[in-house]
Order: sequence, then C-alpha cells, then structure tokens
Amino acid sequence: MWIRSTMAYRASFVMSTLANLVATALDFVAILLMFSQVDVLGGYRLPEVAFLYGLSATAFGLADLTIGSMDRLGRRVRDGTLDTLLVRPAPVLAQVAADRFALRRLGRVTQGACVLGYALAVLPIAWTPLKAAMIPLMLLSGGLIFCAVFVAGAAFQFVAQDASEVQNSFTYGGQTLLQYPPSVFAKDLVRGVTFVLPLAFVNWLPAVYVLGRPYPLGLPAWVAFTPPLVAAGCCALAGLAWRTGLRSYRSTGS
Repeated sequence: MWIRSTMAYRASFVMSTLANLVATALDFVAILLMFSQVDVLGGYRLPEVAFLYGLSATAFGLADLTIGSMDRLGRRVRDGTLDTLLVRPAPVLAQVAADRFALRRLGRVTQGACVLGYALAVLPIAWTPLKAAMIPLMLLSGGLIFCAVFVAGAAFQFVAQDASEVQNSFTYGGQTLLQYPPSVFAKDLVRGVTFVLPLAFVNWLPAVYVLGRPYPLGLPAWVAFTPPLVAAGCCALAGLAWRTGLRSYRSTGS
C-alpha cells in the first residue's frame, strides 16, 4: 500500500530518493575532507576506509529499507494505536516494519553501493574465490545484524515507550562507528562492539581478512568467517526480546 502510494507521485519519489542519497553522501564527504589533510587514518588509507564505509552503509541501508520503521513503535505504544495491529490477521512485527514504508531509503543503499564499488575498483586486493564470496556474505550478515538491533530496540520501547532516540544511537550511531577503522577507537569500545553488541561482525572483522590487515584485539583469523552465525544468534535473541515485549503490552487503558 505504501509503495503504491509513493509511486502515485513519481517525480516526488525521485526527488526524495535523490535527496536521501545526497544527505547520506555527506557522511562520506566528511571522510574525504579528513583525507584532504592526512594520508592515513588509523593506519588505513582512503580506499580502505571507503571499503569499510561502503560495507557498513550498504548493509545498514538494506536493514533500514526493510525494517527501519521500527522506531515508530514507541509512538504507537504511547497512544494505544498498536491495538489496531493486534487484531489484524498478520504478524505484528511485519506490520510495524511495513508501517509508512519509505521507498526513498533506496538512496542510502545506492550511495553505499557506489562507495563500495569505488573501493573495490581501486584497492589492490589479491582476490581469491573465498575473498570474493566474503563481500555478499558481509552485506547479508551485516544487514541481518542491523535488523536484529532494530527489532531489539523496538522491543525495548514496549517498556520505555518513548525511546526511539536510544534505539537510533545503536542503529544509526553504530553504522557511523563502523565507517571508520577499529584502530582509531579505544580498545574498550572495540571490545564492546565485538563481545557485547556485535556490530564489529558487520564489517570490521571480515573486512580485515579481505584487506589482509591485522585482527583487532588479537582475535584469531577464523572469526572473519563467523558473521552468519553471529547474525543468526542476534536474530534469535531479538526475536525472543520482541515476543517478550509484545506479551508485556497492556495498551493504554487503566
């Protein structure tokens, strides 16, 4: 329904998509400005940072396109309109994800994919079949990890009711964090996004295998191949949190 509504005004859709692309591209412009003053950032050159940026931006863009409307849940919990979704013969999670589905978010995916394409074109990577397979694996696993964070954040809103900004700090904030090399951050922060909220498995850990870089925190080489397992675990935990939050919902009545 939302896609049909969007496509009823095609010129508006094109302009809003381009605006979304330009707005998200400003993040990479900031990186370009940094590299206009330095040659290396945390031991990484511009093409390598562009590789990290493209992976995180594209994976996050896919998750944001698919399930980015989850941050609206707190508003529905607060005003009681979630009740209308509970009586419909469709999963509540699917309905919340599809609520005001914004096709213009394709601009974020396109922009991330363009930066990733640039990085792959200029990086002197010794390609092997395994390294080539890692690219779609990172995008799929990273997208699922971000989806799990969106769902877990939405489950928290059943309790907090108005915590969309808290959720955004882990979703949009996490994506911004992953745009930069792990070597520029404190080790405690890197440990946190590796062992607590495993965002490092979106791009940092598998990307260092492709780039031939040393692993952060001295982790073994096999961790680069674990993003699918981490994504599956994150989705399972997010699903459990969602079911627990939904069962705790008591509407707005007294």
